Amino acid sequence: MSLLQIVEPQRLYRQIAGQLRALISQGELAVGSRLPAERDLARQLGVSRPSVREALIALEVEGWVEVRTGSGVYVLDRSSQASRVAARSPQIPADEWGPLELIRARRVVEGEIASLAATEAKRKHIAAMTEALAAMQSDADQGIMPLEGDRAFHTAIVESCGNVVLIETVQRFWDSRRSPLFERLTGYFETAHSWRAAIAEHEAILQAIRRHDPAAARLAMHQHMDNSHTRFSVSWRQAQKLKDPV
Repeated sequence: MSLLQIVEPQRLYRQIAGQLRALISQGELAVGSRLPAERDLARQLGVSRPSVREALIALEVEGWVEVRTGSGVYVLDRSSQASRVAARSPQIPADEWGPLELIRARRVVEGEIASLAATEAKRKHIAAMTEALAAMQSDADQGIMPLEGDRAFHTAIVESCGNVVLIETVQRFWDSRRSPLFERLTGYFETAHSWRAAIAEHEAILQAIRRHDPAAARLAMHQHMDNSHTRFSVSWRQAQKLKDPV
């Protein structure tokens, strides 16, 4: 792994993925071999572990590696027939945002939006937030990922601010959740337990807005985003334990 180089912080996960892809293509990382642990890759590359995780997920989506939760990340065979299968794998657009980086951006923007909403929200907006939260709870109770209610909740918050730029910005955030990169990441780390925790965090945001407390609303949104980032950053082994039935 001596050929790894320090990368610059611009579309960081793509640069990391590019270096690993090159090592695989050159045979430095052999087919079937297990990649070094995230913490070791992060140390050699001079980047954070979340950025390495985004890169590994991107490589898996594109058919270069396989993530085996509880075991590690392994190089796939892209030769002959296997290469034709890999060629049909989705390609990550060059301008695709990294999911964990997106959460950090949302923390900044939506924290201030929640604070503003606590000042500007009218009864109809709070009613929309309440309805969206109830929809999230209903879906979670049925074992359905409550994404529609989640989006409706955050949309109701930003709509209460009456700023089209902010509304379209939050909509762009949510559109990014439909990317193969984000969907693959959530497939590993979103569980019934994590959604229950997220719903409680949404309730705290709603209560702060309902009390018209800007500081508390900002803090509740920051805590929600910080917790979301943490949930997506746990070890693969821990993620597997959370998914395994007790």
